[in-house]
Amino acid sequence: MSEPYRWLAQYYDEFFGPLRAPIDASRRRLLKRILPGVSSACDLACGSGTTAIELAKQGIEVYAVDLSPGMCRLTRQKARGLPVKVSTGDMRTFRLSRPVDLITCECDALNHIPSKGDLRAVAKSAARALNPGGYFYFDVNNSLGFIKYWSGTHWEEQPGVIMVMNNGLNRTADRAWSEIDWFIREPGGRNHWRRYQEHVEEICWTEGEIRLALEAAGFGEIECWDAAPFFKNADTRVSPGCRSFYLARKGG
Repeated sequence: MSEPYRWLAQYYDEFFGPLRAPIDASRRRLLKRILPGVSSACDLACGSGTTAIELAKQGIEVYAVDLSPGMCRLTRQKARGLPVKVSTGDMRTFRLSRPVDLITCECDALNHIPSKGDLRAVAKSAARALNPGGYFYFDVNNSLGFIKYWSGTHWEEQPGVIMVMNNGLNRTADRAWSEIDWFIREPGGRNHWRRYQEHVEEICWTEGEIRLALEAAGFGEIECWDAAPFFKNADTRVSPGCRSFYLARKGG
């Protein structure tokens, strides 16, 4: 794969857009009390730009950062005319031209860093990019979530493209993965399809490990919510303990 998440970027909204509803609803509810005081924000691992665009429409100056050039291209296209500055960057080492009031990192993007120890690097980079008193908001899959929905084979079809996810997990290593097969219809060919492959991995942490990493980076007032109540009408696989939302405030 020449660039990370190339095909996921190209077809992300078609296959995963419908799953965003509980993520968006959670953010609006959990950040409702702090958003009036936010004038600048960074959407870290911005994906296709949905959160960055929503924040920008509220008059917030937004930086959108993602490791995938494809995701960045998509975000630029969708955010035209809005105050969104898009750049390619790694969650562990990213830098902004100036600090912001809020950093968001949604859709279990944080789980995609290569190793468990990298969490401290992400927390440190996020703290560096925030104003004193700024907030870091993110969601993660937990080990129970890996068991619930990172196993078996998942198949889904959209016009002209089929996605087959062959999932697996190593519970001892807190690691899950998906070998994704894409079958894409050739332009102008009714029965000609081309196959592409993509590999995606996630790792997870305990709540204690996450709190230690945040505290080491200078975050306090760490709040945590179980995601199940937000997903009860959207995805029955997200039962209590599968997924969590966090909001951490940088020290003043």
